[in-house]
Amino acid sequence: MEGLFAAFSNGSYAPHGYCLLWQPGLIYTHVAADAVIALAYFSIPIALITLIRRRRDLDFGWVFWCFAVFILACGCTHLMAIWTLWQPVYGLEAAVKVITAVASIATAILLWPLLPKAIALPSPYKLSVANAELAAIIVERDAALKELREQIAQREEIEAALLQSQKLEAVGQLTGGIAHDFNNLLQAVAGNLELIARKPDDADRVVRWSASALDAVERGRIVTGQLLAFSSKQRLDVSSVRLVELVGGMRGLVERAVAPLSRLKIDPIDPSWNVETDPLQLELAILNLAFNARDAMPEGGTLTMSAVRRSGVVAHDLPAGDYVALTLADTGTGMPPEVKKRAVEPFFTTKGVGRGTGIGLSMAFGVARQSGGMLTIESEEGKGTAITLFLPLAATEPVREVQDDAARDTRADLTGLRIALVDDDDQVRATLADMLRTAGAEVEEAQDGNSGVALVKTKRPHLLVVDFAMPGMSGADVARLVRAEDSQLPVIVVTGYAESQTLDTIAGPQVSVLRKPFESHQLLRSIADMLGR
Repeated sequence: MEGLFAAFSNGSYAPHGYCLLWQPGLIYTHVAADAVIALAYFSIPIALITLIRRRRDLDFGWVFWCFAVFILACGCTHLMAIWTLWQPVYGLEAAVKVITAVASIATAILLWPLLPKAIALPSPYKLSVANAELAAIIVERDAALKELREQIAQREEIEAALLQSQKLEAVGQLTGGIAHDFNNLLQAVAGNLELIARKPDDADRVVRWSASALDAVERGRIVTGQLLAFSSKQRLDVSSVRLVELVGGMRGLVERAVAPLSRLKIDPIDPSWNVETDPLQLELAILNLAFNARDAMPEGGTLTMSAVRRSGVVAHDLPAGDYVALTLADTGTGMPPEVKKRAVEPFFTTKGVGRGTGIGLSMAFGVARQSGGMLTIESEEGKGTAITLFLPLAATEPVREVQDDAARDTRADLTGLRIALVDDDDQVRATLADMLRTAGAEVEEAQDGNSGVALVKTKRPHLLVVDFAMPGMSGADVARLVRAEDSQLPVIVVTGYAESQTLDTIAGPQVSVLRKPFESHQLLRSIADMLGR
């Protein structure tokens, strides 16, 4: 070894050029060849290092490092071959070759065990086949997802149809009681109007009689509003609902549902309790449970509605939290265990043919579940049944409509306004025209849609008031046609329908909807809002 290291500076050796007799052609051929080979060797590690740095996910990256060291050492041996042509540093050349030998042996030792793994790597052909198979699986999955979405949509349509049929069935069962109530309302309106006609000069009594008639109309509006809400196909979202107000508003309908043999009792409910639910669906659930209670009390009895607050873990399948338990308890015949076990199954019923669809209790169960709660049944034969809806306590206050108590006494001044009024009902049109003229407006009337469109074109009104439901051309059609000519014309559509997709097509900042029945101050306020007065 001492001789090897001494050779680094030993001048006793002859340069390699002596072996080539210092022939320039031969010397520079060796130099050029070794230089090109060395440059090629040095470029390969640079490429490998670039690959490793950019593809850090490669499983065998350390092998590339070994190759880089080995090839770099090989390049150095060719540089030493050039150097030794003029300088006899054969010891240094030997050291470089030793390093190259060590690197080559290490690379070989590490490489051979990797061959089976490298051979096992899939070929481009196999990869293309696998990609094709994966693409086929994705196509099948997309088709399955599409079919699943279609099934979900179909199921939602079926559920909506079932819910709609249940709503209509509930309305149908209330028909008799509602007809009786409306006869009473009509009697109140007719009687007060007759008294006004007999003694129109008695100012004090006229005010009292007219107020009584208006009160009867308001009660009728509330009843029709509830019925239209029940029968509408509108899907509402879960929101915060003041329970005491919802139950109080349902009193009249529930009393009719259990009448005439049974009576309704409502225990006091804390007015601060707000629950998370769909108000219309909860009302329908309560109504259906009332029908079931009525049928369970054929000889009469009492239906009691009550509510208590429950906190913590109220049931094994409900998360811990704050809930309001709304209970409807009857004094009826009760359920045997086998009926109680199947009570919430859709279409299961113990009633005779034509007396029920069997989806009322299952619908109530679904409302509770979709609200984030649950439904429980306690029943004993001969002692009655108690249905409890657990509803999550809401953390927010319900959104309330702001009502101005002074609005009834506010009369907008419509002096100077020209208003086109279109309604096919002569009495309604005459009443609305008098309301508008009393406020100072100039009113142009039309009794159908075609006449209304022509009236707007010739009279150029400041605003159009049009009834929605008219034979031939509807109010929506009239609004669409006249606004095609003048997009800035304000339009008020009056309607007695709960909701309509047709109205949605004409909705906009210059189109307003006013629900019947309404009083003059509501019509005038709507006009003032539309015109910015």
